[in-house]
Amino acid sequence: MADSMSIETSSIPGEDVRAHEGIREAVQGRYASAARIALDDAGSSCCGGGGAMRGVDPITSGLYDESDAPFDAALAASLGCGNPTALAELTPGEDVLDLGSGGGLDVLLSARRVAPGGMAYGLDMTPEMLELAERNRAEAGVENARFLQGSIEDVPLDDAMVDVVISNCVINLSPDKDAVLRESFRVLRPGGRFAVSDIVLLREIPDALRGVMSLWTGCISGSLLDADYIAKLTDAGFVDASIEVTRHYDRQALQEMSDQLAPESLPKGMTLDDALAALDGAFASAFIRAAKPGESA
Repeated sequence: MADSMSIETSSIPGEDVRAHEGIREAVQGRYASAARIALDDAGSSCCGGGGAMRGVDPITSGLYDESDAPFDAALAASLGCGNPTALAELTPGEDVLDLGSGGGLDVLLSARRVAPGGMAYGLDMTPEMLELAERNRAEAGVENARFLQGSIEDVPLDDAMVDVVISNCVINLSPDKDAVLRESFRVLRPGGRFAVSDIVLLREIPDALRGVMSLWTGCISGSLLDADYIAKLTDAGFVDASIEVTRHYDRQALQEMSDQLAPESLPKGMTLDDALAALDGAFASAFIRAAKPGESA
């Protein structure tokens, strides 16, 4: 799920370039660590806590059932917040791009759905994740999947090359979401579909909490307000943009993630209870859909 991010000086108000680089390095480091654990066959975690938290993490638990995710190794390394392959309604012959493909689960599921005749591409910035994804692809025997290293703000594919763009809890990690959405629009063919799972904010959170690095790597601080997400998709050229909330996160769910909110990481004068109260009900997992104007082939 972790992906590359181009850092712009205007991406986060009040932060300088060094802070943006720090976010990028922290996100990449977190997911590189998760990939190394999975490569060692010890299981891995997700947007939430460490390996031991995987089974109870409120963001990533229960997203795929056994019939929908037969690739056990890729499922064990899944770092998402939804099931975008089900959302996208893929059909044979389509080409699909997964932004932030991580261990490759959604790419492998997509490849199965678009066969015969279709190709599934996975894009990720983290070498360890790409190694893990390629291992999972080989073990699953999937031939119509290809993994690429690169940035979701500068996708290494030609214009109008895919029919569907999917992503699973990754766009929220990018400080330059406008670039991500522009690139998604560029690589889609006319009539193509944008169908991603992501974390969205339902109301604003304190600015001080947006600077907590663990909340960035935990998929919260970088999240857009739902209305802002729609506006950015429209600005990028998409039509028929919509957001469907799939899972709310209340104080109890946040409590399960509280290992990310160590007291020393919080803004001065803010307690853990203060942070939980500020975040209670503020964010949710969602399906985000949009389309590129035009007639599909």
